[in-house]
Amino acid sequence: MKRVVVSIAVLAAALCLFGAVKASSHAAVTPVSCGDSCDMSKHQVAMSGSMTMPQTAAESSDMSMGPHMKLSPTRPMQSGDQARANAVVATLRTTLAKYQDYRVAEADGYVQFLAKVKQPRYHFTNRSNAMAAERGFDATRPTSLLYEKDGDGYKLMGAMYTAPRSATPDQLDARLPLSIARWHQHVNICWGPPGTSKSQYLGAGAQFGLLGSINTLTACDAANGRFQPVLFNWMVHIYPFETDPAKMWRVDMPGSDQE
Repeated sequence: MKRVVVSIAVLAAALCLFGAVKASSHAAVTPVSCGDSCDMSKHQVAMSGSMTMPQTAAESSDMSMGPHMKLSPTRPMQSGDQARANAVVATLRTTLAKYQDYRVAEADGYVQFLAKVKQPRYHFTNRSNAMAAERGFDATRPTSLLYEKDGDGYKLMGAMYTAPRSATPDQLDARLPLSIARWHQHVNICWGPPGTSKSQYLGAGAQFGLLGSINTLTACDAANGRFQPVLFNWMVHIYPFETDPAKMWRVDMPGSDQE
């Protein structure tokens, strides 16, 4: 297992700029108040040591990584699972071929998310594909393309698929076998009242946000915060150009720094 280092500033800035996402992409939004914490884009905060992530579904049956990260359950390998997964990877490789040039992706409707915030990987999200993912799974229509910075441009790394936040394990498995893929959600978030300081989101004693100690509605109400049970829809990253399955199906969070 590899250690995940999470840049909370990426997601915090996203919420401040765009609000909490209602659809499966970083697109359709509803406003959220985060007080002074909105000025986080220059702060890179690492959360390491206490958080490690299994790299494939088979390595762990743990459904959560801390109080704010939920993983889909694992399932034993079934006949046909590997073939289904391989077919998605093959389709994705073909689909992504033309997007080695990020400008082609932009021309096809993929919009860079948080372009001005430094990140290990950048999501270029297609709103139309995100909405289609609400209705079903199409391996040729990933919600987001994943790029890393490469000089003045970007290098294509992989893609992200999404599923409705209400999707059941059976529904997730129908899209990608849970014996191989591991979907994730960000959950139980408490946003502080207006005037909440950055340290209350990012410090060692943080109360709010993805690092916060508050993870229940009762505690959030007591702190005069705004509780959000689920932040985004189900998400899964796939890196189809990797040859090691552990890297191809690795679990990471937006802003995480994988080796």
